[in-house]
Amino acid sequence: MKRSSSSASQHRAPARERGAVAVEFALVLPILLALVGGIIEFSYIYNLQISVTQAAREAARTMAIKNDVGLAKAAAVAGAPGLTAANFGFSFSGACKDGENTTVTVTYKSAGVTGMFGDLYTLTGVGAMRCGG
Repeated sequence: MKRSSSSASQHRAPARERGAVAVEFALVLPILLALVGGIIEFSYIYNLQISVTQAAREAARTMAIKNDVGLAKAAAVAGAPGLTAANFGFSFSGACKDGENTTVTVTYKSAGVTGMFGDLYTLTGVGAMRCGG
């Protein structure tokens, strides 16, 4: 009489194949982790860039309406919640005259999340608005 083998034992991989899977996983894991880390770092920096650009728009809008550098800086910081006010740098195109454009350049320095692409990033946002409404 022939001994019947269970179906579970027929589908089990030999020990050599299980070791090969472990080696393949060990080769692919660093690439996968680098990809995930790159996605995280890129999305963090992209989010910062959007916030800095919004801060520049708010500063330009306030400068065009109020023509006050102090209020424009405060509007920029308020327009980018979650960012540290001390890390902002501002550059104004000058006094705002009716019918002309004012331009505000905002820079922001920030450290990355993973440090994969460098330790410190400097992001720049530019906002322009016609003076006098």
